[in-house]
Amino acid sequence: MSRRWRLALLVAAGAVGVLLLAAVIGVYWLLQPDRFTATLQAQARAAGLDLSLASPARPALFPHPALELQGITLNESGASMPILLAARGRLALPWHTLFGGPTTIARLEIDAPRVDLDALQSWLGHLPSSEGNRVPQIPRIDTGILISRASVVRGNDILLDNLALETGQLHPDKPFSLDLTARDASGDPVQLRLLATPRASGEGMSFENIDLHLSHGADTTLDLRGSAHWHGAADASADLAGSVDLADAGRYDLSLRLTPANLRDPLLLTLHLAGPGRNADVRLPPLQLANWWSQLSDAEGGQLVMPPGSGHLDVDHAAFGGVSAEGLSLDLGEGIPAAAGSAPAPASSSAP
Repeated sequence: MSRRWRLALLVAAGAVGVLLLAAVIGVYWLLQPDRFTATLQAQARAAGLDLSLASPARPALFPHPALELQGITLNESGASMPILLAARGRLALPWHTLFGGPTTIARLEIDAPRVDLDALQSWLGHLPSSEGNRVPQIPRIDTGILISRASVVRGNDILLDNLALETGQLHPDKPFSLDLTARDASGDPVQLRLLATPRASGEGMSFENIDLHLSHGADTTLDLRGSAHWHGAADASADLAGSVDLADAGRYDLSLRLTPANLRDPLLLTLHLAGPGRNADVRLPPLQLANWWSQLSDAEGGQLVMPPGSGHLDVDHAAFGGVSAEGLSLDLGEGIPAAAGSAPAPASSSAP
């Protein structure tokens, strides 16, 4: 090879190297990790949350432009107990976002997150005062969410482990799918499949054509269909109906209705169950019920009290540990706490 050709090849190689370096610097500049990190933290603050990272976000080029997040911590603002801890995350970003378009996420991946239900419940309980009249919007995710090796805990107790979750794209007016698998504290498998169509409006978000399938071990299967709406804070509603199959008892018709909080009542879940040997018509405040349930598992929780709610239950046969009962009939009173930040509800003078 002549000296002229060798020189030409060196010049060409140098030019390619410069172009590659310029491309790397350009994409790094377009990704602007500080800008996207600040955007995520601002969105978290708007929801009453604090988002922190163990180290600054790092840009990645392959296989798609993305931000690598290390040591993710998500807290309710002013609280010390984290709602979520995760080893790492990855935000894949579409090219139009990099060139100044709307801030959207192509794909969200989170590895080994730990979600604490007590902390989550505390944040949800403060939503009426922290969210005010903000109208929630559906985030756009082009290709879905992937969560692996997750756990759900309450304090030091593991409720779900080895949880894996994957969703399809999240766009208004397009079908959305969610698949979840996990193991409970006893090692029994839990599977959930959700199909729905999200819709957005000036009043909030809704989910139409909900088709939910849940199974727990080999004994329990739940199928529900319906719709749900969320206008912000505790202004949520839902109508779902279907059935639940219990291997040791049979099939039951089940309907669930969620009504939003107001000045008198908190968020309320009305449940109707009808089937062989068991019937129930009850109204339960989900957030207060979760707090009551957590107190049951607290060894130092003190005196056992009835769960919050109202309604009636009839059970032909019930067993609790080593104690069994026949022909059990139970009336729940009207002792439902008022919604957070609202005026107390007037006392009721009549039984259900």
